[in-house]
Amino acid sequence: MSKPTDYSLLQEQLAAMIQNERDTVANLANASALLFMSLEHINWAGFYLASDRQLVLGPFQGRPACIRIDFGKGVCGNAAADDTALVVPNVHAFPGHIACDAASNSEIVIPLHHAGRLTAVLDIDSPLYERFSCRDREGLEAYCAVLEKACDWRL
Repeated sequence: MSKPTDYSLLQEQLAAMIQNERDTVANLANASALLFMSLEHINWAGFYLASDRQLVLGPFQGRPACIRIDFGKGVCGNAAADDTALVVPNVHAFPGHIACDAASNSEIVIPLHHAGRLTAVLDIDSPLYERFSCRDREGLEAYCAVLEKACDWRL
C-alpha cells in the first residue's frame, strides 16, 4: 500500500506556494498539481466548483473528467449534497457511481467552504481499492482549509 503521507508538509508547501495570491483558479490549479505529484497511487486529483446545485469541473490533474455533476449524483455529488467528506474504498459498490475513468477503484471527496456555504469539492481517485483512510481524510481536510482561507471565492 502507500507510504504514509506527511500532510503537514503538504499544507506548508501549499501555503508557501499560494502566499499572497488570492486568485481561486490559480490556487486550485497549483493545489491539484501538488497533490498529483505528491500522493502515491492516484490517477486523478482536482476540484469541482459548486454552482446552482451542480458541481462544475475546475482545475485538475489527470485524464479528462466529467464536466458537470448534479448534487446527489455519484460520489462527488453526494458529498456536495450532504456537505460531508466521503471516503469510498470501492467505487463500484457505491450506488450511482459515475465512472469518469474506468481505472478508478477508490475515491475521496472533501468539501470546501467560504462564508458558511459549500464552494467546491476536492476529488481524488485511485486505481487501488481501499487507497484512502481516515488519516487521508483528516490530512486533506486540513489541506483544503488552507485553500478556504487563501482564495477569493467570487467566481
